[in-house]
Order: sequence, then structure tokens, then C-alpha cells
Amino acid sequence: MTASRAPAEPETLTFETTVEEGGREVTLAETYFYPEGGGQPADRGRVGGHEVLDVQERDGAVVHFLDGNLSAGETVTARVDPEFRRYCRRAHTASHALYGAGRRLLDDLGYGGFGITDERVRVDLTTSTDIDDATLVELERLVNRVVWESREVTWAERSREEALSDESVAFNTKTEEGIEGKTVRVVTIDGWDEAACGGTHVRNTRQIGPVTVLSRSNPGEGLTRVEFAVGATGIERRATEKRAALDAAARLGTNVEGVVEAVERLERERSELAAERDNLRAQLTERRLADLPTVERAGSTWLVGELDRDANALAEAAQEAVGERASVVALVAPDGSLAVATDGSVDANEVTADVTEAFGGGGGGSPTVAQAGGLAADADAIVAFLRGE
Repeated sequence: MTASRAPAEPETLTFETTVEEGGREVTLAETYFYPEGGGQPADRGRVGGHEVLDVQERDGAVVHFLDGNLSAGETVTARVDPEFRRYCRRAHTASHALYGAGRRLLDDLGYGGFGITDERVRVDLTTSTDIDDATLVELERLVNRVVWESREVTWAERSREEALSDESVAFNTKTEEGIEGKTVRVVTIDGWDEAACGGTHVRNTRQIGPVTVLSRSNPGEGLTRVEFAVGATGIERRATEKRAALDAAARLGTNVEGVVEAVERLERERSELAAERDNLRAQLTERRLADLPTVERAGSTWLVGELDRDANALAEAAQEAVGERASVVALVAPDGSLAVATDGSVDANEVTADVTEAFGGGGGGSPTVAQAGGLAADADAIVAFLRGE
């Protein structure tokens, strides 16, 4: 059966050949169309005037799925879509450049596969290194440095045993054990990376163009997925990030280089303001509690009143006030929240149970601290109930 010549001769985009098996699923005497495989999508183009819908390898033969019929024995002209082939060559070689960058940054590196779509390229890595934002930036920097250095890209067949025993050659960890045949095709970026690969590639890294790392994720199985873009998507992403950086700098009254320092200053100021706010809120709470009158109920002194705080702050305030002027502190917020704290002479759970029975809602806690919420009454009514009025 005829194998695709695309990996060996990726620049050949137009050729004449003979149809071996006709119909809509066509095999050719020779083909330069790349069949889908190894994470690289099938080539696009036309054969004998018909659009190529898909290209697959089946039982050792390259099958071209067309939108029309061709007859066996017919001589046809075939044309591979140059733009898409160029994109796939750039994207595939960029994935090797990124893996080479990973060799220099990541520990215990392994290759879990990759895939090309029209918008982005993914590379799945296994590594014990945490790939954080700083690592993504460095990966991108190293890849683009390799592009700028114009390193030669070559490919050659090596014996299976030799390739598998060479630690410098990267293999997909999922497929390494399933390698068949006596030889392995190894793609080499001069001085940077070697990997077993059957895809189409550029001849020099400068042909890749700019590479923009987009994101990272964890798809499972101990993998870290790094996604990047070449071509229009990557250029647009860089422009978006540049606009955002310039806009942030303008709003902060600095330049792009000063954004981090300006943000750190704002974070310090925010932290100081938050501390000041909390201090003032604590003072206000103390004053509000000091103004609340107490009431005697069944031999215990109760401090009851309204306090505009969230549920957690309400409970904290109640606990802090117990023992100073009262053995029971019950505070109600305008949103229908209740916090009860006691010195143990009264069961806080029983207090919240009485309130929820009267006003709905629900709650609970311990004998000394309990909370309730969803009370269907205004704070004044709940306060009056707790005071026994």
C-alpha cells in the first residue's frame, strides 16, 4: 500500500497521480496528503476537482474522502491546501520547540501527546514541576528565542532499537510500547530537541513565526496541558494583552514596567484601609453594645438588641460581650439573622429554638453559642420577644 509522502516532502503541494480505488473513498498511486494521526489533522485540498473532506490511513492505505466520485485508473491532479499545510507545519514544529524548552525548565519531563486545531495547539506534559504563570512565561520566551535563532529542522529514519535506547529522543508515553516496524522517524531541531514523530514540519525554526502561550490546565492522568497559538490567534492574543497592559498602566499612572510595583502599592494601601475599617467597625460595635440596655429574665441578665452585622460578625460580637454586663447576649441583624452567646447558665440552643418557633427560620449550635437565620419578622419584633416584652 502507498504511504503518504507528506512527512518526507512537505513542500510538495501539487502533483499528478493515478486513482487506484475509485468512488468517494479514493486511494491514489501516490499521495502527498497527510492523513489524520498523531495529533495532526488531515490535510485539506482537492483531488480531481473534488474537495477533500477527510484523509485517513486504513489498513496501511491512505484513503481520501471526497465530495464526489472518481474512477479507478483515472489520472488526476491533486492540490493540497497550502495555507492549512503551512499552518500545520508551523504548529507541529512549535510543539517540538516547546517540548525542548520544557527539557530545560521542567523536572521528570515526559510527553503525553499533542493536538492541533484551527485556533490553538495543545501539548500534554508529565512533570513533577508546578507549571505556574512564571513558568509559562519562560516557556514562551525560550520557544520564541529558538524561533529567532533560526535553528535547522531535519528528519531521518533511525532503527527502532537505537531510537528507543536514546534518552534524548522524546516519545509519546502512551504509544511508545506500541511502536511497530524496524525504524522510527526522528525529527530534530538542531541543538534543541529530538522526538519520534511522523508529522509535517518546517525546515527552519524561523518559519514557525511568533508563538504565544495561551493557558495551562490539568486534563487528568497526571498531565499538565499547555496550549499555545501560532499565526493569527497568537498575534491577536498578544495585541489584546498589550492593550490591557497599557490600559492598566494608564489607569495606575505609570508605564507597563511599573504596573507590578503600582499594584503592590495598591494592595498595601487596601490592606491598611481594611485594617482601619475593621478597627473602626469594632469600636462602633463596642459603643453600640454599650448603649444597649439589659433586662432580667428568670434570674439571668440579658443583653438584647439590634446590630447591623453579617452572621459571623454577629456571633463574634455576642461571644465577646458575654460576661461583661450580661450572662446572655442575643443580637439580631436587620437581615433576620440571630446570634446568641451565654456563660452556660442558659442554653443558647433553647433560645434560638424559641425564636425560630415564633418567627420561622432555622438554626442551632452549642449550649453556649447558637445562631439562627431566615427569621420572618423585623428586628424590633424579635428584640421585643427576646426581652420578654
